[in-house]
Amino acid sequence: MMSRYFFDLHNGDGATRDEQGLELSTRASVTREVTRILLDVVQDEIGDQPNGAVSVVVRDDKGRAISMANLTFSNAWFEDKLVE
Repeated sequence: MMSRYFFDLHNGDGATRDEQGLELSTRASVTREVTRILLDVVQDEIGDQPNGAVSVVVRDDKGRAISMANLTFSNAWFEDKLVE
């Protein structure tokens, strides 16, 4: 059975509420969509920053939060200077 799910993004710019949602039929398909969103955001927004965090809150068709996924990125150099 298909249900509509909404994927709200929370990052350094604040929250972005999903007003359209997607029709999905399984928890696995919801998880795949959350993973896709997180990876896209990391690629597009965190790439030039040494640290960042992104969350996706999933809401059902009644507006209830049913799941949350978080991704934290941290990059630390072990040497004093970057050699180019």
